[in-house]
Amino acid sequence: NQCKPEFVCAFSEKEALELKSRIKSNLNNLNNLNNLNNLNIEIGFGEDGLKKAITYSNNIVNAITGIAGLRPTIWSIEAKKNLMLANKESLVVGGELINKLALENNVEIIPIDSEHNAIYRLVKDNKNEISKLIITASGGSFRNKTREELVNISVKDALNHPNWSMGKKITIDSATMANKGLEVIEAHYLFNIDYDKIETIIHPESIIHSMVEYNDNSVGAILYSPSMIIPIQDAILNKYEKTEVAKLDFGKIKTLNFTEMDFSRFPLLKLAYEVGRKGGLYPTVYNASNEAAVELFLEEKISFLDIEKIVTDAVREYDSRIVKSNMENDFTIEDIIKTDIEVKERIKEVYK
Repeated sequence: NQCKPEFVCAFSEKEALELKSRIKSNLNNLNNLNNLNNLNIEIGFGEDGLKKAITYSNNIVNAITGIAGLRPTIWSIEAKKNLMLANKESLVVGGELINKLALENNVEIIPIDSEHNAIYRLVKDNKNEISKLIITASGGSFRNKTREELVNISVKDALNHPNWSMGKKITIDSATMANKGLEVIEAHYLFNIDYDKIETIIHPESIIHSMVEYNDNSVGAILYSPSMIIPIQDAILNKYEKTEVAKLDFGKIKTLNFTEMDFSRFPLLKLAYEVGRKGGLYPTVYNASNEAAVELFLEEKISFLDIEKIVTDAVREYDSRIVKSNMENDFTIEDIIKTDIEVKERIKEVYK
């Protein structure tokens, strides 16, 4: 009602029909028959709907959650659109293929995640002068808890993030630090940098969104109050316009805190570095098993710590399959989709 879009894509035909009904019902309730008669919003659904949505603009923001955003990323690049990417999973599972495709189509991928957008702003004019990327992490809902204290964590507890208001999936990923693991793999592909040069550090205030260490040992940082307004605006407009984000008052802040990352406390982050270095379909297995495990946790079918176990077991199982089959590292988008489905189905079968 507010934005009056030309086209809307729903997930399914059923949801598309429900949306049409809701729009008409709302206009009827307003007794605005002129608007109803002049209603010119086309509603599509599914993959065909997403493909059509991409044709409406030269600037595409992909903020779909999970691997579902992979194909829209590819379609946008193939259509030579300017791509603003909030769907980190696209690069996590298909980074090599997507970067090659972007190069062939002369498309630049601009990140919208606050951490990667901060790095993008710091390195876009001096990519050859970087010695290290430093990605900050809030530590999530349970950053001050020991592993022993995580045994009986509830879904409600896990969704209570101290700094950010986000979707359920990413909030849980923040608590397990799987989200930071995905961001490390994404940074590797976005900035073409070795994993050995990507550091993660806990910064509870979430004011420094990422840092870049240059070859002369100086460090650049992007600081602002926790908000997605700034990275989204920067990606879309590429300029510093006024926002409603609260200004930083350093006299009141006084201190910013940092804690060295404890990989034994956050094993999924350590595992992300491992699967990232291995490459191939390993990141797909990591991402798929995490998506399945988080869904099971939100449905209260497993415990919080079971998420780590499920993801680790899935990666180790894939390890044994690789050794036994002597699989090659070459893979396609279809291989990614197939592997994602297989991993999720296997996990759901065990915990049904």
